[in-house]
Amino acid sequence: MMNVFMQLVKEKFHLRTVHSELVGFWTYELGGMNKVFHIWKYDSFAHRTAVRAALARDKSWQEDFLSKAQAMMDVQDNEIAYLVPWCKLQKPEKEGVYEKVTFQFKPGGPAVWGESFRAAISAHENTGHTQLVGVFNTEYGLLNQVHVLWWSENAESRAAGRHLAHEDARVVAAGNRIPL
Repeated sequence: MMNVFMQLVKEKFHLRTVHSELVGFWTYELGGMNKVFHIWKYDSFAHRTAVRAALARDKSWQEDFLSKAQAMMDVQDNEIAYLVPWCKLQKPEKEGVYEKVTFQFKPGGPAVWGESFRAAISAHENTGHTQLVGVFNTEYGLLNQVHVLWWSENAESRAAGRHLAHEDARVVAAGNRIPL
């Protein structure tokens, strides 16, 4: 079924991208199988609302993609998250392996956990084995979640970087200071 879905995406997803900017589209290979996730850029909540309204009126999107895709879906999750203030969205220059890591924090947001978490993120990034794509804090959806999206050249590079980072005192200390 996933092959059929991905073929539909290849042929018809352009109907969606005319309405707003697609930051990225990924499939899962480990963990939850037969899953995709994508990130869309919106200028504001009003912009998102306008895009949703336009999609609801777009017969081609509704008939040629959405109705067919929904027949293949078991679950669809949706949330709104923002890029944390200290992170700029990066787009890797070449293909590689992406990893989405999700953290569940106690309430308080970046004002509470930001400094320690940022130090831990920097430790991972400074290994030279991985590139930070973005750090996103949930605004609507499951609250107090932070998604970190990483890029690595390959799975071996990702593993090497992770092991090096876990030897860094900032990563170990962050686990003791960040309210999880």
